[in-house]
Amino acid sequence: SKPFHLKDLVTEVDRLIELAEALLVVARADEGQLPLDRRRLTVAELLADVVERSGPRLREEGRPLRIEPNGGLAVSADRARAGQALTSLVENAVRHGGGPIRLRAEPAGDLVEIHVEDSGPGFPDGFLPRAFERFSRADPGRSGAGYGLGLAIVDAIARAHGGRSGVANRPGGGADAWIALPAADR
Repeated sequence: SKPFHLKDLVTEVDRLIELAEALLVVARADEGQLPLDRRRLTVAELLADVVERSGPRLREEGRPLRIEPNGGLAVSADRARAGQALTSLVENAVRHGGGPIRLRAEPAGDLVEIHVEDSGPGFPDGFLPRAFERFSRADPGRSGAGYGLGLAIVDAIARAHGGRSGVANRPGGGADAWIALPAADR
């Protein structure tokens, strides 16, 4: 039998804590109970947080990150939650996508959409309609990290803010996933 390693146990406990926290976010959002500390934030501030969190992983994977200028767009959002959602989208692009990752923002009525795009294989067609369902994974046979809750959390955070989220395949190839948050200056 395989020898017992404390390191393995610690890793497994960390994964269970992560799963419990993820389920709590989704459940609280369902009940309209996800606490938000809303502030005016520029998109540039939010994206700087994402670069700080994801930078080491991006360097490790040799994946360049490109941030497009966003004309000083600002949102009214909880910095930690919005950062959590965007970091999750970047992590998905690192794990499942290919090529450089591009972050861009654009106004969409009373919201600001923040897009995370890559030039990998994109999402399987059958996955797009159920992308935000809990425990749905683009490749159900895939083993390894992930519980199929990443996009469900992104969507829960978006809805808690009065926003929305979306995923699509880019016409030239690759995936586009976004979160839309209330614009601060409307």
